[in-house]
Amino acid sequence: MVVEVIINSNVKNLNRTFDYNVPNNLEESVRIGRRVLVPFGNMKNEQEGYIIGIKDKSDYKIKDVNKILLDNFIDENKIELAKLMARKYFCNISDCIKLMLPPGTTGKNMLTRVKEKSSRFVYLLKTEDEINDDIENKIIKSDKQKRILNFLLDNDEVTAVELENFVDASNSNLKTLEKNGYIEFIEKQVERNPFLNKDIKTTENLKLTDEQERAFNSVNLCLQTNRYDEFLIYGITGSGKTEIYLQLIGETIKKEKTSIVLVPEISLTPQMVERFIARFGQDKIAILHSKLSVGERYDQWKKIEKDENIKIVIGARSAIFAPVKKLGLIIIDEEHDTSYKADSKPQYNAKEIAKYLGKSNNCPVVLGSATPDITTFYNATKGNIKLITLTKRANNSSLPEVEIIDLKNELAQGNRSMFSRRLLTEIENNLKNKRQTILFLNRRGYSTFVMCRDCGYTVKCNKCNVSMTYHIESNRLKCHYCGYERKNLSVCPECNSKNIKYFGTGTEKLEAEIRKIFPTASTIRMDVDTVTKKNSHELILDKFKNENIDILIGTQMVVKGHHFPNVTLVGVIAADSSLFIDDFRSNERTFQLLTQVSGRAGRENSDGRVIIQTYNPDNFAIECSKLQNYSMFYQEEIKYREMLKFPPFCDIIKIDISDFSLNQTKKISTQIYEKLTAQNTDNRMSIYKPMPSPVDKIKERYRWRILIRCIFSNAIIDRINNSINDIKSNSARVSIDVNPNNMK
Repeated sequence: MVVEVIINSNVKNLNRTFDYNVPNNLEESVRIGRRVLVPFGNMKNEQEGYIIGIKDKSDYKIKDVNKILLDNFIDENKIELAKLMARKYFCNISDCIKLMLPPGTTGKNMLTRVKEKSSRFVYLLKTEDEINDDIENKIIKSDKQKRILNFLLDNDEVTAVELENFVDASNSNLKTLEKNGYIEFIEKQVERNPFLNKDIKTTENLKLTDEQERAFNSVNLCLQTNRYDEFLIYGITGSGKTEIYLQLIGETIKKEKTSIVLVPEISLTPQMVERFIARFGQDKIAILHSKLSVGERYDQWKKIEKDENIKIVIGARSAIFAPVKKLGLIIIDEEHDTSYKADSKPQYNAKEIAKYLGKSNNCPVVLGSATPDITTFYNATKGNIKLITLTKRANNSSLPEVEIIDLKNELAQGNRSMFSRRLLTEIENNLKNKRQTILFLNRRGYSTFVMCRDCGYTVKCNKCNVSMTYHIESNRLKCHYCGYERKNLSVCPECNSKNIKYFGTGTEKLEAEIRKIFPTASTIRMDVDTVTKKNSHELILDKFKNENIDILIGTQMVVKGHHFPNVTLVGVIAADSSLFIDDFRSNERTFQLLTQVSGRAGRENSDGRVIIQTYNPDNFAIECSKLQNYSMFYQEEIKYREMLKFPPFCDIIKIDISDFSLNQTKKISTQIYEKLTAQNTDNRMSIYKPMPSPVDKIKERYRWRILIRCIFSNAIIDRINNSINDIKSNSARVSIDVNPNNMK
């Protein structure tokens, strides 16, 4: 027997199969998708690989497989998916296979991988009467031993660690009791449970509105007839999309099938999970996201794989690869969110994977958003996706009143602070009325750059060609691209001046200013810097909601999906921050952010107010966000996209080339461009000459890019692969991204 093996490597020329002979004693263990250890080339250590094919013989002289690992494997359907992904996303098959294996099990060092957690449990070997007799007859004299035995009589499933904690049991006491036949130790697997300590009240199905009922019925018909179709539920903020999801999942469970629910960011997961637990109970739910420990994610993955009771998988992007059985429904909430597209290899789009799985499993895929991705909505208007519209809030509350403040007028009237007078008045009113406020600023840190006012020197990262951000809490300068940190600047290194000025505003500075102006107000901040610890995002949101904190300050983490009944005011500090980025989607991103954050206000019976501060009040995206009119924005944006031939009217492919040498980066970029141009005899590609990337140096690597506009196809894939396959360089990296999230 011969197996075709893909070596676990991201080296481009190893993205092919290698034949290995299977010794007779290993033949019974052979299965497509299993991992193997094999000798490879001249390498001293055996290499890990994956079996992706089986055949009778090979045309080559081949080596034997050393070992077949029985711990994990993926089925043939997932292998086929990995092959398709590798071709479409220009990466190695092994990179894609890793996404489909349990978290923590794909490291190079086999000994450091996550294993199932086990604990040492203590069990009684004698009855209560026997123990009491021995105590009465003074066969057991030690007080500690008596306490241990009594504790074991009162409690089932006790670990040795718990005995140490609760009754101060030493190892010697336990060994004595074991030696004398009173207890025994048994190693048992323990599940690391992320739902521990969640006390959540059970809820029932809510009565659907007429619009919700129509949406539910449309998808449910597809669900009941085991049919693939793709739906877009386009509903204003607060229109009750989640309740529709919940009732559709209830129907899926009745059919004894499983649902995958994707949410865009970690900050959405706590509230989403609580609603699902309240409706369906913990036993049916598994959760997968990056803020769980590796061990917790491993246990959740294995639970999905082994436990037939698991009917709902909730998670971020990578949860689409969960090993579910009998997939019946896929839901992608906030489908417009950019986090569904991976920024590192493999640069896959979870929505595209969901579509593939929906077709493979004959089940519906439901996308939901108040501000759909332009391409998604375009496909819905063309009939490629079924469009379902929700125009009213589920609890009959009205949309918040939105007011635009022109900061140019504020400056003209002598107000140089980051707050308009109107916003300060509204915050003060909210504090008096015991209502909560959200302040949104999509920049973290204290100041966005530091400059010497005498000579103009700006502090830049040593490894990246970007300005460093000042963080006041640590009194350090940080690079938000590579993570490099340095001490704060007090003297200019160029001219020795002490006239150092801090420019720009981040969430740290915003919080400091709020505390100065409203010293009695309670505040809490949510950004990348405050959610570094495990469960910190959940603790911040719970604290804001349950302790009635006056003001929540945050980046886009606070924008989407949260439901805070007492929030009646939202202030957008700088609406322009996303308008002038080097990306054709800047208007779309601005509209989405402003509309989503506006939707956090007035979600219950109290009226909501939103104040958007901007230097560009006439910008169309800002005008439409004031009206919260997606249709109006879409009609204008789609004309602009069609006129300039941007997606959805074409695909954009970005080829990134980087190297530690600027000359080598230029050389490789030119070679690729020339090869692409030579193949473009039919002009099916618009190829732009190599240019430095907008951020032209990151982590000491110089960065150039080539942009291609085309209609993406297999022929285009072949041309790009032909242009890069024989590039020879030890240090250059070439990365290809189809319809990238950003153009940096």
